[in-house]
Amino acid sequence: MTGNTTSFMRDVYIVDGARTPFLKAKGKPGPFSAADLAVSAGKELLGRQPFSPEEIDEVVIGCVMPNTDEANIGRVVSLRLGCGKSVPAWTVQRNCASGMQSLDSAAKDIATGRHDLVLAGGTEAMSRAPLLYNDNMTNWFAGLASAKGWNAKLKQWTQLKPGNLFNPVVALLKGLTDPLVNLSMGQTAENLAYRFNITREQMDQFSFESHHLTAAAQDEHVFQNEVINTFANSGDFYVSDDGVRRDSSMEKLGALKPFFDKKFGSVTPGNSSQVSDGATLMLLASKEAIKKYQLPVLARIVNVEWAGVEPAEMGLGPVYAVNNLLQRYNLAMDDIDFWEINEAFAAQVLGCLAAWESDDYCRRYLGLDRALGKLDRSKLNIDGGAIAVGHPVGASGARIVLHLAQVLRRKNAKKGIATICIGGGQGGAVLIENVSEV
Repeated sequence: MTGNTTSFMRDVYIVDGARTPFLKAKGKPGPFSAADLAVSAGKELLGRQPFSPEEIDEVVIGCVMPNTDEANIGRVVSLRLGCGKSVPAWTVQRNCASGMQSLDSAAKDIATGRHDLVLAGGTEAMSRAPLLYNDNMTNWFAGLASAKGWNAKLKQWTQLKPGNLFNPVVALLKGLTDPLVNLSMGQTAENLAYRFNITREQMDQFSFESHHLTAAAQDEHVFQNEVINTFANSGDFYVSDDGVRRDSSMEKLGALKPFFDKKFGSVTPGNSSQVSDGATLMLLASKEAIKKYQLPVLARIVNVEWAGVEPAEMGLGPVYAVNNLLQRYNLAMDDIDFWEINEAFAAQVLGCLAAWESDDYCRRYLGLDRALGKLDRSKLNIDGGAIAVGHPVGASGARIVLHLAQVLRRKNAKKGIATICIGGGQGGAVLIENVSEV
């Protein structure tokens, strides 16, 4: 089936994009802040354009947990990139889809005629997520600050409980736990494994393939048009995603113990995405900007769809967002040449595939007459995904769109969908087309 080609008032094009290597968190703060990462990607991206940074109309950056000195990190990044004080910049946050939301926000501003040239993307330094004082410790500090005189301060000191001092709140764990259903993201993946009878072996096999596909893509220099060398102040430099396990095997994956449901579960660190630091920035433009600056065109953003789902099954968000997108354009799954599904968990991706293939699920929850369809696995994440590459939550939504555009160009294919699940029970999906001229 074929359908409409656009619903934007003006066409929106992806001109170019760049990302840093995704660096696996190693239990301590990494070498870069979120702003550092975005600036590194942005400098490379803007440095190869025929216009100056001041000619950008707007900067939009997705980020979930910027540092305390990176308030409105979009503005911080914009100024550090030399875009100038007159260029407006802002930050968006939609959990794991923050980078995708930045593209959607930028695309809408271009489509409505507000802007012609927008720098958008996402960044995250998950390794720098803070340790927080609990409420009891915070109240103790408040009491100390308000105490008048040395006697009162000394009395407050005597009320200090070491258990509060040495038992901080781990912000990363809090951020990866849904506050309404009180489940970690890994526990929601366990729910999908149970619902769709996904076995541990299937999850490990999916993860094994992700690592080996990414390793092969690195060896074939597939990422050379995306990943830029990133240099730290220490003099260290990074050239590729460092969480890829080239020695991954079913035996090694099978030896790992379940992490989120230690007694009955199947989701392990090996079949889950990695906690990572990284940034992806992209340049979006209108037809007018393309012609004005004689810019190349990598792809066209056809549209973006969002959907809400049960938070306890947040991994099924892509099922709904993709269905909305396909129905809007009267497309079947076979009409899509390549797919990027963010690999939050192997169980999550396999759960989406199972839901799309299920007549019962699609009738009951999507209102369809039959299954949406079977996704050809040879078209899915052909260079691996977040299980191998990493998942810096603010950047992943932009990464999968950028990589999908590169895949379409490399394979001389027409249509692609990038989709992502979102903590809190949502899904996002972007339909893009490979075009070489406006």
